Amino acid sequence: MLELLQTSPLLAGGYVFFIGLCVGSFLNVVIYRLPVMLERRWQCEAAEVRGEPPPEFPRFNLMMPRSRCPHCGHEITALENVPVLSWAVLRGRCSACKAPISARYPLVELATALLSLLVFMMLGPTLQMLAALPLTWALVALTLIDFDTQLLPDDITLPLLWGGLLVNVGGTFVPLQSAVIGAVAGYLSLWSVYWLYKLLTGKEGMGYGDFKLMAALGAWLGWVTLPLILLFSSVVGTVIGLGYLVVRKESAPFAFGPYIAIAGFIALLWGQPLLRWYLGI
Repeated sequence: MLELLQTSPLLAGGYVFFIGLCVGSFLNVVIYRLPVMLERRWQCEAAEVRGEPPPEFPRFNLMMPRSRCPHCGHEITALENVPVLSWAVLRGRCSACKAPISARYPLVELATALLSLLVFMMLGPTLQMLAALPLTWALVALTLIDFDTQLLPDDITLPLLWGGLLVNVGGTFVPLQSAVIGAVAGYLSLWSVYWLYKLLTGKEGMGYGDFKLMAALGAWLGWVTLPLILLFSSVVGTVIGLGYLVVRKESAPFAFGPYIAIAGFIALLWGQPLLRWYLGI
């Protein structure tokens, strides 16, 4: 794979962009379906605890049923499911009932492709790049799921945590020791803030998914980058929160996970240069 990408940078960049489009299309499915799947799983577990028969649901997972128009039920054909292009050709409307299709779908596909291309441009055709792409895709999915539902699913955060430790067994991004300490410190950094806030106010300021996401980023990027991630996520969250307050004239709870994910992506690509600049080394 790396030899193929090294042959022609321009061709390799196009290939990474195309893969990013396809992955973005799949992420649209994950972003919508995974929370629904988790909700149904929790309902079944709750029924089991109560000693009741589990509720029956039609088959629903990441593969089945086929995607369809929510307005008329028209099944999306393969030609209607080409990333970005199909939405543009259909002019953002269902081919059957002409109901509008959200522009979010092609935007997620395009954003995933552009972020994948940025990873390739910054890291080049290296083992780091091959590892960074799945991390980037997971951060995109977590950002939008948390934005929609204020939920960071264990189905993504925990594999991401173990994946970071495995990737760094050979020191792909940081030494394994730094990755292990980063995983522990990442979790404890927000866990301690959570309990301090709860003791002072009696309220919960964030969810446990935020702790696990920080642990995962610590496992990928090492403990040294954690202050940088916390700083960036706080700044981004504050700016967006103030912007929301100005526009809506009201405060409201908001998910912190997207800002952690954004800060983690920044640290992935520019964390080491920023740390060297700040520390003067």
